[in-house]
Amino acid sequence: MDKPTVSVTILGQSYKINCPKGHEEDLKEAADYLNDQMIDMQSGGKNIPLEKLAVLAALNITHDMLSSKKYARANEQLLRELTSQLDNALTHQQN
Repeated sequence: MDKPTVSVTILGQSYKINCPKGHEEDLKEAADYLNDQMIDMQSGGKNIPLEKLAVLAALNITHDMLSSKKYARANEQLLRELTSQLDNALTHQQN
């Protein structure tokens, strides 16, 4: 199966990356997001080596993703509890 090659630019450096067909725009969006994160970190005025900058950006992005997952799970649990309470209230109201 042929995988398309997508060109992305991160901190002025171009990279050609293979990705599954149909996911080219997702890859470009991810690269743009990473680039923005790294630029934000760089703009702090500190001269951070590229490798360290990439690791710090990856950690920040991973933290945000995990926090979002925890938030979504908490909301899912709250929604289940509220649905259960609503079901109980409706059942009692019908009797």
